[in-house]
Amino acid sequence: MNLRICAVVGTSAVGMVVLAGCADVAPPKSGSVNTPAAPETPASGELVGQGTVLQQGDEPPQFCLGSVAESYPPQCTGPVLRGWDWSTADQFESASGVIWGAYAVQGTWDGSEFTRTKDPVPLSLYDTTPYVDPRLAEGKIGDGDEHRLGTIQAELSASGEPDLLESWIADGFLVITVPFDDGAIQQSLDEQYGQNLVVVQSALRPPR
Repeated sequence: MNLRICAVVGTSAVGMVVLAGCADVAPPKSGSVNTPAAPETPASGELVGQGTVLQQGDEPPQFCLGSVAESYPPQCTGPVLRGWDWSTADQFESASGVIWGAYAVQGTWDGSEFTRTKDPVPLSLYDTTPYVDPRLAEGKIGDGDEHRLGTIQAELSASGEPDLLESWIADGFLVITVPFDDGAIQQSLDEQYGQNLVVVQSALRPPR
């Protein structure tokens, strides 16, 4: 049975939810797991991500690109966000030593940390039109059945590689979201599992 994970990316200063979503993540299953050899690859240019920036006390702020727990204050994890300055940000909240807000942030990705290069834009003011992956366009069907894709989903979840933010099964595909992929993760999973089964999407994308 799959677990249902709901991700609330953030709230505005007035407490309104600005982006939410759910994804099915299969629980780990017993047995061997083949870990794909997909390194964390830096990006050659600037990227934009949408998520929650959260800082606890004097710790470095994190850029949460995946699930956010609906607690108060919220809880989430993500890459360290360098160059962040709350004085340049609008629409944030603070409670119990935690400060957070939901933003579109442009910057550079070194494979493990994100460095801000421009002032952030609150998600309540940002065009959050969903990205439409041409590989998943209407009418396209993957080669996987529910059992096969569920097995792959469980193996990837158990292995921890690549760094999964979300995963779900749809139209014969297992769709996974990772912080960033320049094609290396997709190629690795194609080589491991076969073509037309897993679709890798990046949370960090080139600016529009």
